Amino acid sequence: MLKRVAAALLLATALAGTAPVVAQSPAPATAAPATPPKLIVAISVDQFSADLFGEYRQYYSGGLKRLTAEGAVFPRGYQSHAATETCPGHSTILTGSRPSRTGIIANNWFDLDAKREDKNIYCAEDETQPGSSSDKYEASPLHLKVPTLGGRMKAANPATRVVSVAGKDRAAIMMGGATADQVWWLGGPQGYVSYKGIATPPLVAKVNEVMAARLAQPNSGFELPPQCVAKDFPVQAGDRTVGTGRFARDAGDYKGFRISPEQDAMTLAFAAAAIESMQLGKQAQSDIISIGLSATDYVGHTYGTEGTESCIQVDRLDRELGAFFDRLDKDGIDYVVVLTADHGGHDLPERHRLNAMPMEQRVDMALTPKALNKTIADKAGLPGKKVIWSDGPAGDLYFDKGLTAAQRARVEAEALKYLRAHPQVQTVFTKAEIAATPSPSGPPESWSLIQEARASFYPARSGDLLLLLKPRVMSIPEQATMGSVATHGSPWDTDRRVPILFWRKGMQHFEQPLGVETVDILPTLAALIKLPVPQDQIDGRCLDLVAGNGDSCGK
Repeated sequence: MLKRVAAALLLATALAGTAPVVAQSPAPATAAPATPPKLIVAISVDQFSADLFGEYRQYYSGGLKRLTAEGAVFPRGYQSHAATETCPGHSTILTGSRPSRTGIIANNWFDLDAKREDKNIYCAEDETQPGSSSDKYEASPLHLKVPTLGGRMKAANPATRVVSVAGKDRAAIMMGGATADQVWWLGGPQGYVSYKGIATPPLVAKVNEVMAARLAQPNSGFELPPQCVAKDFPVQAGDRTVGTGRFARDAGDYKGFRISPEQDAMTLAFAAAAIESMQLGKQAQSDIISIGLSATDYVGHTYGTEGTESCIQVDRLDRELGAFFDRLDKDGIDYVVVLTADHGGHDLPERHRLNAMPMEQRVDMALTPKALNKTIADKAGLPGKKVIWSDGPAGDLYFDKGLTAAQRARVEAEALKYLRAHPQVQTVFTKAEIAATPSPSGPPESWSLIQEARASFYPARSGDLLLLLKPRVMSIPEQATMGSVATHGSPWDTDRRVPILFWRKGMQHFEQPLGVETVDILPTLAALIKLPVPQDQIDGRCLDLVAGNGDSCGK
């Protein structure tokens, strides 16, 4: 088994060429500085639901303990929109805006007017490039319609450095924004890559060299922490058995590396090295680095959220974050941290059924795109015709552009009738119904489904219908050969609720259990660095991070 030493610390040491730092708890300070922090560290832990955060909270001993014991804790944060996917979620974190304003309504949507054969558009692709498709593309922030915090900082002071590092391109791009100085993501066994045409600087070359060396070595697996022992039992999902893994992998197994705590360790090592080499937080202005940690999501999809795999992942995440923060402390940087997630997640139905939830089920194959199109086409008297475009058994549905007005009316009527009668469907909204709904306000925990849908609605990209499944219906159907066993994307709190944690050395700890939104992060951080942001340009509000008297929002 790997030794219980934070891998990020060891990797960062290899990158920086310095002696390792012994992890220690930071000395308590009497008060947070009144001056703006020199570095903003914005961390998104992909699929780190509020449920997952709370389940292991008593076991934290590293970075997550620091944030929860010393910072401002909002355990009931919300990705308040209905389309709880990676790209929309990341688009809210540092823009202060919901998908209805960012334009990022999903990971993928359909543009039936696109001149290419592939009408499916990936959220972080530049489809204007010749030969681009939703799975072979040049990554780009083209579709993000609003500036990020880093973009606003750079507009106010061009000396600001904006860096974004992540395990996924969409995470790095949506948090870094269009004007970031450096945007890097894990591109495959070759390591971290960026936009086409960007020369690889020495730092990234060294990062990739260290990753290659790490990947070339086998991993015999991680030790099972005591809190994970009770979860160590096999669960069968189709042809897959999950629940007992330790992340053992052979030398050179990139997939095993990517779907494991090793990926987050490498990303944090990269971030630490970037901060040191670029001297972020060491100049007159405030800088910002966003860090997208993707392994928790890959683990959740591949193994579910309640087995040994997810339990080990959270434990390692806590340790890696602790080593990362210790390294920043050693460098003497005045930094502020915000940690949240792009969405939550739901465990696989098969394990839920073993654990007191017999009603858990997988979605009916009849709702999958090909089957649904055939059913509606037949019912509308258009057998064999393409009438509905979709990429899954839930979410946006688009009527084919080749339909006449009369055919479209029949297709819509038959689709609404069929879907609203299906026992697994909670509701179906039309585009007109959503468009007529005012943008939501007030506590996100009290929003109706159509208000959540409105927060995800961008007229030029949203579908003609929005299909929402009932709670406890997993949108991955049961198949003989299973790929992912669990997912997210629903409008229910398992997928909407995420932790939002702020920390700065010397701040007074407090916890606010009432609901807040991830769009509140930008105005909260902007207030700390005295950056004005017009309220009519964002959806969020500033959260006061001063416990008791005083107000960090400057009110």
